[in-house]
Amino acid sequence: MLGKLSWDALPLYSWVAFSGAAMEVLAAVAVIAVITYLGAWRYLWTEWLTSVDHKRIGIMYTVLALVMLLRGFADAIMMRTQQAVAYNSQGYLPPDHFDQVFSAHGTIMIFFMAMPFLTGLINFVVPQQIGARDVAFPFLNSVSLWLTASGAGLVLASLVIGKFSTAGWTAYPPYSGIEYSPDVGVDYWLWAVILSGVGTTLTGINFLVTILKRRAPGMTLMRMPLFTWTALVVSLLIVFAFPAVTVAGGLLGLDRYLGMHFFTNDGGGNMMNYINLIWIWGHPEVYILILPAFGIFSEVVSTFSRKRLFGYASLVYATAAIGLLSFTVWLHHFFTMGSSANVNAFFGIMTMIIAVPTGVKVFDWLFTMYRGRIEMSVPMLWTIGFIVTFVIGGMSGVLLAIPPVDYLMHNSTFLVAHFHNMLIPGALFGYFAGYMYWFPKAFGFKLDDTWGRRAFWLWISGFYLAFMPLYVLGFMGMSRRMEHYDMPGWQPWLIVAALGAFLIAAGILCMIIQLYVSVKNREALADTTGDPWGGRTLEWATASPPAPYNFARIPVVHDRDELIWRKEHGEGADKDDIATPIELPENTGHGVIIGIVGGILGFAMIWHIWWLAVVSLVAILATIVMRSFQDEGERDLTDSDVAALEKRGSGPLVGY
Repeated sequence: MLGKLSWDALPLYSWVAFSGAAMEVLAAVAVIAVITYLGAWRYLWTEWLTSVDHKRIGIMYTVLALVMLLRGFADAIMMRTQQAVAYNSQGYLPPDHFDQVFSAHGTIMIFFMAMPFLTGLINFVVPQQIGARDVAFPFLNSVSLWLTASGAGLVLASLVIGKFSTAGWTAYPPYSGIEYSPDVGVDYWLWAVILSGVGTTLTGINFLVTILKRRAPGMTLMRMPLFTWTALVVSLLIVFAFPAVTVAGGLLGLDRYLGMHFFTNDGGGNMMNYINLIWIWGHPEVYILILPAFGIFSEVVSTFSRKRLFGYASLVYATAAIGLLSFTVWLHHFFTMGSSANVNAFFGIMTMIIAVPTGVKVFDWLFTMYRGRIEMSVPMLWTIGFIVTFVIGGMSGVLLAIPPVDYLMHNSTFLVAHFHNMLIPGALFGYFAGYMYWFPKAFGFKLDDTWGRRAFWLWISGFYLAFMPLYVLGFMGMSRRMEHYDMPGWQPWLIVAALGAFLIAAGILCMIIQLYVSVKNREALADTTGDPWGGRTLEWATASPPAPYNFARIPVVHDRDELIWRKEHGEGADKDDIATPIELPENTGHGVIIGIVGGILGFAMIWHIWWLAVVSLVAILATIVMRSFQDEGERDLTDSDVAALEKRGSGPLVGY
């Protein structure tokens, strides 16, 4: 009846695992209790969970990302603490649990923190930047969100029921095969990645069509804001790269469930096929994560330097070049795995070449700031912190692009330091800048400046303390993923790294306090203009928060910095805007049902509860059929409806 599920699945193998599971369950119960106490279930269902408004979907993606950031960072703290105390001792984490922790950390941070964060920002901002009222496929947007959320739910469930994978976040075979990992851990990883991968692929298709087909009149490709350009290139990368990880996961699943031999050591299998597939996705994925942050930095630098973006065309071409070249460098992740010298040389050279367009971007941002009237806002602090820190990570990357050097450094903590040196400043700092930059547009009030600055300084100082020692330890010969060690010279550096992780934890705490203080003081922090920063692009031309339809009249675009053009031309600048009937898609629960039942399907497959898997699959198909027969999916707004919405203006939580 319950397949492999039994009382043995409870996390009683370690006091740390049991404590973590208890905290997760208590947190979930607390959230449910608060929502019930406030009587907010109906409001949540009708206004948020079933919404197909791209702005609300973007906010929900961002909430998911921030929740998973807390969960993923808890793993990071556990790893750093374990290594700090594990000299000539076993520390406090059993080896199997430590392996689960580093596997979960990478999986969460890549698939369920970074991807939802960038998708949330793209969802919220891009349609407004291009003068569109909605995305091309609103219902598909809802399905994407809930598939991703279900994948995240499976990872969270693995902390309470069963165990997570011990095969690392990339799940290399043969260790991830059924022979070496017969428990449910790898299956949790597989179904979480497959569900989120399908959701992300749908998002890529949605925004590719939205940007190409829904732009306002006059917005040519070379008038699009840089953030929209990065979203376009990222959508292309998603469409071409994410099927690879979904296929790799599917084939690995066939090996595990049906005894096939795609990636086994015998029966005609070849594990290198898996490694090629995972990194054909994996290296474009690095730029899927980083390019939207580059777009955010471009918006922030231009806005707070009070200048037109320097080298706009070169930034566009550099973005496109990075997207193209990202498919030519994947083998540098496994120089040591038997390719010929010529093959390694080719991929090493391509890895160095891809640094060139990235360097172009850095110089363009610096030249934009040159002689600008720079305002050191919190988003600008994240941007400058990124530029300095990312360049260091880039130099270490060019070093690793040399195959003989990579042979020495591969699988060492030097590689861990490089990877985090690229993705924390290169992606996460950008998301934080975007979160703080566009927060007033989403909610009608700014985030508290003082707590934002404290968060930034703790994050960046914690980052340097946490990861610079890992470069040194890599030179000293320390392999990554070591649960304990007997080299006395390593421990001081690992203690410093742990202190850095705790500083970052303090930075996260400051961000939580910042949000609390900002909500509490929202009237004092109110944005009553819709344009609190003196923005340059169309998203700042509407009220904050925007109306459900974004624009009462479709804007006609005259310039790349369209809002600046309108400010300069004064009254009558909007005389060309086009009045068209406004249709809004109706909220629907079908996307929620497909996502949640997809998660149940994954859980059933993980535990071999075959009857539940069949019921779930039938329910998903039935929901899709029901949705396809639904004729009335939109409502028309009357002139009086629009007038009432336009009259409410900007302010804290207006419209919520």
